[in-house]
Amino acid sequence: MHSLPLFHRIAGRPVIVLGAGEAAAAKRRLVERAGGIVASEDEPHAMLAFVAIDERDAAEAAAIRLRCGGLLVNVVDRPELCDFTAPSVLERGPVLVAIATGGASAGLAKALRLRLEALLPPALGTLAEALGRARERLRIRWPDAGERRRALDAALGQGGVLDPLDSGSAERVESWLAGEHQAAPDGTVEIHLRSPDPDDLTLREARLLGAADLIAHEADVPPAILARARADAARQEIARGEGIDGQGLILLLRAPPPTW
Repeated sequence: MHSLPLFHRIAGRPVIVLGAGEAAAAKRRLVERAGGIVASEDEPHAMLAFVAIDERDAAEAAAIRLRCGGLLVNVVDRPELCDFTAPSVLERGPVLVAIATGGASAGLAKALRLRLEALLPPALGTLAEALGRARERLRIRWPDAGERRRALDAALGQGGVLDPLDSGSAERVESWLAGEHQAAPDGTVEIHLRSPDPDDLTLREARLLGAADLIAHEADVPPAILARARADAARQEIARGEGIDGQGLILLLRAPPPTW
């Protein structure tokens, strides 16, 4: 991964935008759409800056000045001068999907966003808002954080009662909280890898890998496979043959982990 994706809250905060023309105007609209306040270079409280200057030397000089002042800088169409890049954004209420290529191709990021626009239903934002309102009730029903996460994973998974791609999911949040649907599964699931390519995982295997609380794996499992797991999932390396034959993984969906 070449960059760390982050969402930066700028509502009510100044963001410097330098330059003229359509590129600068587009960055001003981007800042204002997120609730930020477009500011000039002498704004002392800004933390982010966009530079939309065509002439390379002038753009680089502006970037250096701003960076020396402690700001993170984006220089339009010059990824080598950027501290951060602006992704193509898909918005569904509070749900934001950001697509970036590290500055390699803004056109590709836009094309991917347009494809996703057709896939994600407009009601996705309503589902997010309903889950946000239910946060305290979720804690009451599933006091244990692991159980709560597994319940959400099962409900939000493909075909689940709250499947995000189902436009009617938001209407089922209340009945799901009332216990009218099957609880999340737990236990141990074993996966035998067919190749070192993560794209050879089945959809079910990929979903389980992304939901597991603990990943117990042999030493030669490729990092590309392990990267498909949750970043906060516990990891445990095991000796070959302890539960898996050849190259493979064991996914534990329940904590605490057993002794191997």
